[in-house]
Amino acid sequence: MLLRETFAAGPFQCNCTVLACGDTKDAIVIDPGGETERIAAIVERYALTVRAIVHTHAHLDHIYCTREVKQVHGGEICLHQGDTYLYDGFAAQAAMFGWRPGTTAPVDRWIEHGDRVAMGKRELAVIHTPGHTPGSVCFEIADPDAGRLLFAGDTLFRRSVGRTDLPGGDSATLARSIKERLYTRDPDTLVVPGHGPTTKLGDEARANPFVRG
Repeated sequence: MLLRETFAAGPFQCNCTVLACGDTKDAIVIDPGGETERIAAIVERYALTVRAIVHTHAHLDHIYCTREVKQVHGGEICLHQGDTYLYDGFAAQAAMFGWRPGTTAPVDRWIEHGDRVAMGKRELAVIHTPGHTPGSVCFEIADPDAGRLLFAGDTLFRRSVGRTDLPGGDSATLARSIKERLYTRDPDTLVVPGHGPTTKLGDEARANPFVRG
């Protein structure tokens, strides 16, 4: 059994997920963009052990509480090296949006396309999908009961895609990532985007006005 709680965190309503193996209670926190106390409440409710804190990319609204989650719960911090410039630029990002300045915790593991991040008897597969940022990734997991889940960050949304007008963004690269690395997967895969409602991969391939399969 897979345990999943997703909620919209912080001023930008980033979808933060606490995902856990129901058998072992080992957990992964995906994109802790805010509300450390809410993450802690979920961990406590299910008596979870956080094994990893993973990021779809390193924009501020997806990493804002990483340091606090690490301090409270432990777990290795995972990020694609392509987003090092954003992660190291945490203070500059915070100043840009008028958020409380702070520092990040060191990355424990640089993840790449094809890597796996384990949580008990389950694991997340890493899919590198550059375009929104150079180091953007998606995480995929298969659940016997719920089917396939894809945590897409800001690469793919319901009827939209990630913006590419920020430093490091590239629209052609984003479209290629979506077509070649996402739309080629099971169309029934449930997509949990970085913001907003869930969708299905097949629905986006057919109806997304920005990138079609």
